[in-house]
Order: sequence, then C-alpha cells, then structure tokens
Amino acid sequence: MTNNNLISKSATNHVSPRQITIIGGRGRMGKLFKEQLSLVGHNVSILEHEDWEYADKLLTQAELVLVSVPIEYTVDVIKRAAKYLSYNTALCDITSVKTQPTQAMLEHHSGPVMGLHPMFGPNIKSFLGQKVVICPGRNDDSFQWLLDFLKSQGGELIVCTPEEHDQMMVIVQATQHFCRFSLGVFLAQVKVDIEQSLTMSTPNYRQEIDIVKRLFSQNPNLCVDIMLATEERCNAISFLADTYSRLAKLVATKDRDALIQEFENTQIFFEEKINTFIQPLNTTPRQRDFKPQMQTNMSI
Repeated sequence: MTNNNLISKSATNHVSPRQITIIGGRGRMGKLFKEQLSLVGHNVSILEHEDWEYADKLLTQAELVLVSVPIEYTVDVIKRAAKYLSYNTALCDITSVKTQPTQAMLEHHSGPVMGLHPMFGPNIKSFLGQKVVICPGRNDDSFQWLLDFLKSQGGELIVCTPEEHDQMMVIVQATQHFCRFSLGVFLAQVKVDIEQSLTMSTPNYRQEIDIVKRLFSQNPNLCVDIMLATEERCNAISFLADTYSRLAKLVATKDRDALIQEFENTQIFFEEKINTFIQPLNTTPRQRDFKPQMQTNMSI
C-alpha cells in the first residue's frame, strides 16, 4: 500500500469490535489509547510487567497488540511479546523513537508491523487536531481500521520512514525538551517568583512558562529518556549547549557587533525557510512526505 493510500481512505462510522491488547496499558499514554479505543466499542485488554503469566491468553488471540512502554524497555518487550503472537496479529508501538522498535518488530514478528508516534502528551481529551506519525512496516492493510479510527477522531496522520522520523525528532523533540528542561532548572536555581513574574509578563513568557510547567509535571524518566534515547539526540543537545556557550561568551564580552551578526545570519535562514513552515499552518491537514535536512557540524 502506498503512503497516499494509507491516509486517503475514508473512515467509516461503523466500528467492528476488535480484540486489542495494550502492553503498558496502565501507563498514562496506554490509558489514553485504552479509553479512546474502548469508547468506540473495541475490546481492550491490558498486559503489565506483572501479568506475563497471562501473556499467552492476552496476546495470542489479539488482533492488535500495542506496545506502550518506556523507550528503554520497548525493544525487549517487543522481543518478548513476539513469541506469543499469531502470524496475522498486527503489532505496533507508540514510543517516540521509531528505527530500533520498527526493526525489532520486523525481525521478531512475521505478521503485520507498523510504528506510531503520537505527537502529543497523555493529558489530551481526544485526538481532535492531534498529529500521529505513521511509519509503515509490513502488511499496512491490517492497520487500516486503526488509521481510519484516528482520522475519524480528528487526528492528522503523517507518513514517513522510521529513519526520517528519528532524524526529525532530534530537533522537534529532544533539543526542545533540553531547552525547556534547562530553563526550568535555571528558574529553580535562581528561585524566581514565578507568580509575580506572570503579573508583568508578555504573552510569549506566559506561554513558555506554561510549557515548562507541563514538562515538569511529567514523569522525570520520560523527559530524560526522550533526551537520551539515541546518540544522535545526545550529540545534537551537546551541539546546542556549545551554541549557548558561544553566544553567552559574546554577551559576557559585550560584543554587540558579533551578536548582531549572529542575529542577521539567523534572520536570513528563517526568511529563506518562512514559506516552508508557514504553509502547513494555513492549509488543511494532509500527508507530508518530508526529508529532513539539517546541515550542522554535529554528527547526527
């Protein structure tokens, strides 16, 4: 099935109940998917780490097995679960790294495989307006009902390869987490009176504080694992930190001309790219086949 076909088929209002098992279904994201899938009539079971004695029952008869566990455990759980799956069971994961999990699913399961990455946190109330990255693996047709479900709930599906996904997430996710993580740590270190600062803040500052607050309301393991998930992410964060350090030195030496030059160089970059990233904001959600281009000195 082509990428266009994956997301262009119209969703149907009729739902045939499916047997679904979510591994890690008591986690926050697992709970969200269980609730949303159950609401439309699917039969959703949960398998947690203490439930593996029931794995044969919970996995063998499932039409879909959804892996929703922390990044560091995902590949091991896939290998363990694959031993119980029938050849026609659809297997997918929803972790924020796609290359290694998709490879593991393809290697250890002979049936349908697909990688998903929900581009949102577990606090949402519905999938309306939310992006989900789709990384096809094998036998895409077996997942069409799931993709139709996401679309019918208002989700936007974006299809790409696992490698394209992971390269883009270095910038979209890992470095952004580090920026906000760093800002939060700084504010705590200098003991800023957040409440007072918000009384005289700009809209941008209020928005940024809200984002930082939401980051630090999460499980710390999740935040840290997102930053440390791959060597490419660690390298990019290190490169970003070097950039901070270089610019901070210019500030420390009050090198106004150098700072203006840095600003103008970056201004040119954004002016050249402006049409590229404004267009998706002004159009209806659609498939995007993207090929990330990041030209830096870092090894990613």
